[in-house]
Amino acid sequence: CAKAWHAPRSFSPRPHMSLIVQTYGGTSVGNPERIRHVARRILDTQRAGNKVVAVVSAMSGVTNSLLDLANAVSTNPTERELDVLLATGEQQTIALAAMAINSLGGKAVSLTGAQAGIQTDVVHTKARIANITPTEVDEMLDEGNIVILAGFQGQMSDGQITTLGRGGSDLTAIAMAA
Repeated sequence: CAKAWHAPRSFSPRPHMSLIVQTYGGTSVGNPERIRHVARRILDTQRAGNKVVAVVSAMSGVTNSLLDLANAVSTNPTERELDVLLATGEQQTIALAAMAINSLGGKAVSLTGAQAGIQTDVVHTKARIANITPTEVDEMLDEGNIVILAGFQGQMSDGQITTLGRGGSDLTAIAMAA
C-alpha cells in the first residue's frame, strides 16, 4: 500500500508542478513483480505533471534476514555495525526501483538517506532526524529525474550511517515532504 504526501504549494519547485512524496513499504516492493508495479505507479504520477520523490523500504523479509545474519556471526553485534548492515536493505530496493523505472522509459535516480541530506542525532538504531538539506534531491528533480529515496536511514554529522527504527520510512517521507 502506498502513501503519498503533497508538499505545500508554497514549496512546489514550480508553480505548475506539484511535488509528490510517496512511500512504499516492504510488502509493496517485496519481489521483482511488485517493484515493477510500483515503478509504473511512480512513473504515472510523474507523467501526470508532478515532481516525484518515492521513499522505499527494504523488500519484505530482508531486514529480518540481515538481523539473522548479524546474530549468526556475533552474539552481540554493535549498534553502529547493525546500522551499516541494515541500511543495505533499503539500498537494494532503491537501486532496483530506479532500474525498473528506467526500463519503462522513465528517468530515475536512487539516493541513500545521506545523499539526500538527512542528518540525524548520534543514536544508532533509533536515530532521530535533526536536519534535512535536500540539495541533491532538488537538483535531481530539477533535471527531470524521479528520486527514489532510501527510507529508514540518515547520517550523523561525522558521516556515520544511522537508522531511524520502526516507522523510519514513513518518517523520512513526511520530513522530505515538509
